[in-house]
Amino acid sequence: MADNLITVGPKTTIQEIAKILVENRISGVPVVGTDGKLLGIVSEGDLLHKEVVPRIPDALNILGAIVYYNGLKQYNEDFRKMIAFSAEEIMTEKVIVVDEDVDISEVGKLMIEHHIKRIPVIKAGNLVGMISRTDMIRTLIE
Repeated sequence: MADNLITVGPKTTIQEIAKILVENRISGVPVVGTDGKLLGIVSEGDLLHKEVVPRIPDALNILGAIVYYNGLKQYNEDFRKMIAFSAEEIMTEKVIVVDEDVDISEVGKLMIEHHIKRIPVIKAGNLVGMISRTDMIRTLIE
């Protein structure tokens, strides 16, 4: 687990976040409030929305009325991230977290089930560490 965390605040700009990810060779960064509480995560995937046109939702045209039946929520999320300027506007807010005393096998299970690359570690609601896929693989050689 990494405990020398690189974090950003909610007002950090997209350009600053991109620079942090590239310079530190990390794929995501936690967004924390002044109180140390985890607010969300900005990942490379989130930043890709800045370069991609939102996915058009599937729709039907019935007697001149457009009825969206698939993807409107995804379109709205893509569009929100595309026009974002700061961490709080682009971050993923629903973050899977683990408590500091979680079994490492549970972390691996969560990463596989949810297709995620990093999981924040929380103690009393505050961010205290981050477990990445690299950390998990490192346990294989130790």
